[in-house]
Amino acid sequence: MAATEKVRVIIVDDISETRENIRKLLQFENDVEVVGTAKTGREGLELSKNVKPDVVLMDINMPDMDGITATESIRKSVPYTQIIILSVQSDPNYMRRAMVAGAHDFLTKPPSVDDLTAAIRRAGVKAREERTKSAQVFPAPAAGGAAAASGTVAAAGAPFGKVITVYSPKGGTGCTTIATNLAISLHSDEAAAVLVDGKLRFGDVAIFLNEQGKNSVVDLAARANELDPEIVDGVLIKHAASGIKFLPAPHRPEEADNVNGDQMSKILRFLCRMYAYVVVDACSELSDTTLSIIDASDLVVLVTTQDIPSLKNSRLFLNLADVMGLDRKRVIFIMNRFDRRLGVLPERISETFKQEVVTTIPLEEKVIVPSVNKGIPFIIANKTQPIGKQFYTLTDAVRQRLAQMDLQEDPKAKAPPRAGIAVKKK
Repeated sequence: MAATEKVRVIIVDDISETRENIRKLLQFENDVEVVGTAKTGREGLELSKNVKPDVVLMDINMPDMDGITATESIRKSVPYTQIIILSVQSDPNYMRRAMVAGAHDFLTKPPSVDDLTAAIRRAGVKAREERTKSAQVFPAPAAGGAAAASGTVAAAGAPFGKVITVYSPKGGTGCTTIATNLAISLHSDEAAAVLVDGKLRFGDVAIFLNEQGKNSVVDLAARANELDPEIVDGVLIKHAASGIKFLPAPHRPEEADNVNGDQMSKILRFLCRMYAYVVVDACSELSDTTLSIIDASDLVVLVTTQDIPSLKNSRLFLNLADVMGLDRKRVIFIMNRFDRRLGVLPERISETFKQEVVTTIPLEEKVIVPSVNKGIPFIIANKTQPIGKQFYTLTDAVRQRLAQMDLQEDPKAKAPPRAGIAVKKK
């Protein structure tokens, strides 16, 4: 592998403790990056299709699809991805079956740190070689001009990207911090992410990323019916530190009136043809535009904090979602600025709201405030700190939920809006 290119790894194991132990072990390897985890063979297969990792660490015994069957399927779907089978059984028959299925290596559980990292690096080199050969034999069609740098428009029948909206019905819960860091943590060379500032009147994404540009979402809204990659790429701004591109909010609050819900939906749909992940920082007010954003979303990351007003509003939103027909499987409920000393615990909220709090993001003011003031998202400089480690739990949850949804019928193939939310057009 090139010195600057990390080996991107997915961990597939039905035991959560094993997944976490392997991830903790690998986080100290500078040339290895865990980009997802899955608890079943089927989830591992769908996650591999979405993320396209270099290496999959695959448990051999799992309930819904065993590791050997999953290996065979992944190698067909993502041919350059290399599989390392992990098994408590050192039976030569297992090893033979794994190799026949297309596995690159076979390790007995628990592997030593040296054996595991060496196997991952060998598999990473192989993955890069096969990816390069594949690109030479089947070169990607040129999109032309600036569009080629950000991604190409999906061909007919090709999978579209996913819209992930970060939303809270109460302001001040940290949605912009979460959206910016989520977009960066999801982004990779193989699965690029774009960040959209949906807070049209007072959006702060540009400030959080310490980037400025002359264009904004207003420029795309005006041409919503005639978008092409060159137009879009000319408006997007690139964040130098992370490589992601973002669509800023209008520069003046009154310009927000020039963007309506229909235009925003068209922009998001087009971005899905260029990017694997479209992350939106949505406004708290349920305006026409915000409703359109939520309706266009594959996933909504619902953010609450431990204060009573925030919890009350989150509960009201979940009740409204039920009324409007928004499937709760499309909602990932998280608690930001979590402080266990406050006594408002996620387990109790999950039970009361009948919606699992998937993860908590710890209260780390000494990390967050300098991060915002300097315009350097914490996931870049503090990924090994507690808040960075916990944030990757959210990233994994997003990828896993999208993989689970892909096992079902693709909702984008249907003409009606995904959520069935009644959006009033002005």
